[in-house]
Amino acid sequence: MSESPAEPSRSRGSYPKGIARRQEILDKAIEVFAQRGARKTSLRAIAQEVGVTHAALTHYFGSLDELLVAVYRESERRSDGDNRPRPDVSPAEMMRISAEQNRSIPGLVQLYSTLVAAALEDNHPAAQRFATERFARLRVEMGDRVRRLQEQGQLRDDLDPQLVAALVIAASDGLQAQWLLEPTVDHEAALAMLDRLLGAPRA
Repeated sequence: MSESPAEPSRSRGSYPKGIARRQEILDKAIEVFAQRGARKTSLRAIAQEVGVTHAALTHYFGSLDELLVAVYRESERRSDGDNRPRPDVSPAEMMRISAEQNRSIPGLVQLYSTLVAAALEDNHPAAQRFATERFARLRVEMGDRVRRLQEQGQLRDDLDPQLVAALVIAASDGLQAQWLLEPTVDHEAALAMLDRLLGAPRA
């Protein structure tokens, strides 16, 4: 998946009709990726499955990476709106709940893994921005959550919050990859175990 030097997709289709058309294409693309993931694909193949021309897909998204990022961000936005975690839920439990929900959308889990893998390669700036910004945001959000739960006595207070956040993210992503390769891997149980290990000792 190579990036084109085109302008970022948010600058395309800025008029109301263009915005509506882009959203329509994005909605159909989410349905496609939720079922089939991002394996062995191209913009031309996706355009055919979504039911638009290759030129239309290129116009609104520019490159394959930009389309994958847009699909994942939109699906994540919808999910976050419906499933905001309670303040007392630990980071590991948050990831366990997310893993449980993701069982019904393996294609989007695979799409996410594809983006992270692409971010480690050259010539994938959209994927690199996506992964770097996402990891940074999660480390900050989870680190803050860890601090609050430590103050409340729910998590061990001898652990660095930022390192806990990084560990939980790594565990979640790694377990998701194992589950994609071998569905018998119980990543939900593994995250629940991590949650117990990070919990404050009971009196």
